[in-house]
Amino acid sequence: MGTSFILAPSLLSADFSRLAEELTFIEANGGEWVHLDVMDGAFVPNLTFGAPVVRCLRNKSTLPFDVHLMVERPQDFVKTFAEAGADYFTFHIEASVHAHRLISEIRAAGMKPGVSIVPSTPVHILDEVLPLVDLVLVMTVNPGFGGQTMISGCLEKVRELRKRRTEKQYTYLISVDGGINAATITNAADAGADVIVSGSSFFSGDIKK
Repeated sequence: MGTSFILAPSLLSADFSRLAEELTFIEANGGEWVHLDVMDGAFVPNLTFGAPVVRCLRNKSTLPFDVHLMVERPQDFVKTFAEAGADYFTFHIEASVHAHRLISEIRAAGMKPGVSIVPSTPVHILDEVLPLVDLVLVMTVNPGFGGQTMISGCLEKVRELRKRRTEKQYTYLISVDGGINAATITNAADAGADVIVSGSSFFSGDIKK
């Protein structure tokens, strides 16, 4: 692989009946962050969990918690996820009209702001917020469900974000989420991803590959 990266397993594909044990599994198998997908059934067609679950898990692991808000009103949840112990609060630009304000609120609450885009959203939509965020999450599947096939063309956005970061001397990390497995992880890393999210492949026993 052309670069090193942070592996961030997604609890979306974990066994929800034994999440504390799954955190131990993450730490034992090279996971450096924990990716927590929060879905509201409105922004995406699925429901997962909220701040109470994150709060219960927080004292079970010292790894950074990257909470990915796939919800229609992310601004309503800044305080609750900060209190629950989230380290990164990643919202979708498609769900936020007042992104500058939201980023300021996230940082004021003690979390690091992240912004995400779905496959149909071009990178230039992020131009005004790239100097302000700590993380940019590129979705390489349409969010809502695990186990999907990567839309490989989305990796071009990773290359573009890496180029802009270098040219503008920005400091954000670039994360990739969707369809990561033993066959695609090299492509994501070579494109320039700093953080790679893996769900079903990580928890299904392919992690050694």
